[in-house]
Amino acid sequence: MARASTGEMKATLERELKLGAGPRFRLPGLPGEPLAPRTLTNIYLDTPDHRLAVAGVTLRRRVEGRKSLWQLKLPQGKARLELELADDANEAGRRRSREGAPGPTSPPAQMVDLVAVLARGAPLVPVATLRSRRQGVLVRDARGPVAEVVLDSVQVLSGPSAVKRFREIEVELTGGDEADLERLEQALRAAGATDGDGRPKLLRALDIEPAPLPEPTPPEAPAVEQLRAMIEAQVRQIIANDPGTRLGQDPELLHQMRVACRRLRTLLREAGSMLDPEWVEPLREEIGWLGDELGAVRDLDVLRQHLSDEIAALDPADARGGALLIRALEAERGGRREELVAALRSERYFKLLGALEDAARKPQIADPDVSLEGVARDAFKRLRKAVRRLGDEPSDEALHEVRIKAKRARYAAELVAPAGGKLVERFIERAKEFQDVLGEYQDAVVARERIRTLAARRRSAASGFVAGRLLERQLARRAEILRRFPKRWRKLEKRGLKAWR
Repeated sequence: MARASTGEMKATLERELKLGAGPRFRLPGLPGEPLAPRTLTNIYLDTPDHRLAVAGVTLRRRVEGRKSLWQLKLPQGKARLELELADDANEAGRRRSREGAPGPTSPPAQMVDLVAVLARGAPLVPVATLRSRRQGVLVRDARGPVAEVVLDSVQVLSGPSAVKRFREIEVELTGGDEADLERLEQALRAAGATDGDGRPKLLRALDIEPAPLPEPTPPEAPAVEQLRAMIEAQVRQIIANDPGTRLGQDPELLHQMRVACRRLRTLLREAGSMLDPEWVEPLREEIGWLGDELGAVRDLDVLRQHLSDEIAALDPADARGGALLIRALEAERGGRREELVAALRSERYFKLLGALEDAARKPQIADPDVSLEGVARDAFKRLRKAVRRLGDEPSDEALHEVRIKAKRARYAAELVAPAGGKLVERFIERAKEFQDVLGEYQDAVVARERIRTLAARRRSAASGFVAGRLLERQLARRAEILRRFPKRWRKLEKRGLKAWR
């Protein structure tokens, strides 16, 4: 279980397993130590139509005795990121309801901001109150703590009365791994545990289902439906990665949000002959704006990591000069991140999200009979022509143009993928490898220019010397990538000729 501090919020990556427990179930003897029994009252906040819950997001105020805190849980793959903030940090303070039960205060602004992409201006109001009586054990082995195993007896409250009851088992890793989780599950099932409901407590209390995953598009579906499904998939990615991008804890989430923007903009470009130009061009322009805002931070993340690795490989005596360069880079990144967060809070961004959701439901079609296979074939032909024009000593600009065309050829192929079979799948795999090589090259080009700029700003002998060493490494990196380029291209061209005969 990884922990990190984000401002005043404590962040925990939570990996847990839920199982069902009948009325007679008792926790079996497990190695470790008993946890003190607890009574937890959770007041859940959501929009009136439960947008957060349906998306798998939980916002609640947890009260235990005289203490309370706010918790926000965000999905991250198979895990959830749990953020906590003490209630006394919330300026609205505490209040009590007429029944004497703890009443909700206004949720912290930091958490409200993180769910803004889901709430879209709708009020966050109490939707359910659950009281859990918890008992359990902290499981240990020779390595130390492995997991917390708890049995919750849950009451869904309406005023002071319980209107629904259920029991469930939660196993949350505190130091163990997936193998430990599997062993604990087997022990609990042997003691009588059953399959869990599968839903978070709030969804069970409200008796609603999470948003279903989209069904795969049938290969025989019309081209318009293939395009619509691809648009929808990218819009989902933008929305799913928005909270993590705002939080700024994991650079990968910002990267995935940017990738979704770039893929979506390219798909709309390559399928342009199918779409109404008066509708699609303004939409692509706005996606480009969002992609640029994300890219300004992402590019600095990549550069910072690369330079940190390069500096770590230098002599310790050069560390100070390298640290000065990194410090300047981090200062610039801080400013770019502030601009990005401001963009994500802007009316322009939320207007774009609405337009993208409309596009995912019903793109504006001008010619439904356009062949997506023809679109992909043409994109590959343009890539081949660009590679042929490179010559023996290609410029940085020419290679960057090839990289752009490779990206377009790959994304165009993804439009055909449901019906294209293995040949198209293999082309996409090779295109990604080729694109990665050119991405490394572009990173080296950008790094070279940024190192020069950073060194000029610092104007110190230490940073200037380190900058020189780093520039040498970028030149070597560029040469190594150019050496790999022809082989990667031959593999991609071979797959392309087979896929687009």
